[in-house]
Amino acid sequence: MPPLKQIHHVKLPVSDLSASRDWYQRILGFEVEIEFTEGGELRGLAMTDRDRTVRLALRLDPERTAALSGFDPLALTVPTRDDVQAWLEHLDGAGAVHGGVVTGHRGGAVLVGLHDPDGIEIRLYAD
Repeated sequence: MPPLKQIHHVKLPVSDLSASRDWYQRILGFEVEIEFTEGGELRGLAMTDRDRTVRLALRLDPERTAALSGFDPLALTVPTRDDVQAWLEHLDGAGAVHGGVVTGHRGGAVLVGLHDPDGIEIRLYAD
């Protein structure tokens, strides 16, 4: 079978597209690439980080969103442990609640407890 190269994008359900867009832009620095409109209503967004290395899709789907609240489906790689600390400072400055930095299974730094507006946890890892 042919090899897989990388993840194209991750899609997360959200209950309020506007609130989620604002949070992902303000807290994680994502930018909107594409807006998906169905039946005249905005139903989804394709977003990317500033370096265009991470792609995230947000899809309006309140029922599925409730099922993921408290779960951590997305872990993002941060280049170094110092960068995890820089993220910690950024999040504190932005007023984002999080659980701080813990030691990961491989001895790296992991920022835990960062939740989007629907309670979906996003983690930041550096090995």
